[in-house]
Amino acid sequence: MKVLLVNGSPHKKGCTFTALTEVAETLNKEEIDTEIFWVGTKPLVGCTACMKCIEIGCCSFNDCVNDFLDIVPDADGFIFGSPVHYAAASGAITSFMDRVFYADLLGGRQSFYLKPAAAVISARRAGTTATFDQINKYFTISEMPIISSRYWNMVHGAKPEDVKKDLEGLQTMRVLARNMAWFLKCKEAGTKAGVPFPAREEGIFTNFIRE
Repeated sequence: MKVLLVNGSPHKKGCTFTALTEVAETLNKEEIDTEIFWVGTKPLVGCTACMKCIEIGCCSFNDCVNDFLDIVPDADGFIFGSPVHYAAASGAITSFMDRVFYADLLGGRQSFYLKPAAAVISARRAGTTATFDQINKYFTISEMPIISSRYWNMVHGAKPEDVKKDLEGLQTMRVLARNMAWFLKCKEAGTKAGVPFPAREEGIFTNFIRE
């Protein structure tokens, strides 16, 4: 089994990376493979609602979004990490996740269905819970079970050395990893035992304004 961890910070090995690494190392101890995917520093355009993903099955902007979509099917779980920028997720990971989840849905991939996910947030001081709520919304609209820890998944520090001193935050990362590993093992056991996925219905889309 494998968990993909997404680093949505412009710093490849900054505070967000430090938190994700704590999660990854604990997952590895639980015999879960991991890969950290860095969004990078190149400008990321937001979704333009061009709808080309319906035709081509991926995003019309060929950048790290499509690179990520190519490896998503092989992952069993996901953790998306972001620093706090103005009490919200970074602009890069917001554009990234908008396009990833939209292109996956409209492109007919359904790569995230019933795969567990979690958000990890890094901040110097505040804005963590607002960012945490923001990222979790991608999971709930995609039928992804959300994995929790014993506190909200956040670490504090202005630099990686500070995060290393946030003992409670690091413990929260480890608990999150163990809970993710437990869920993945239970899901695997259920699948082997023949427990079927839930029956699915065709989507119903109702506009609030009607003629």
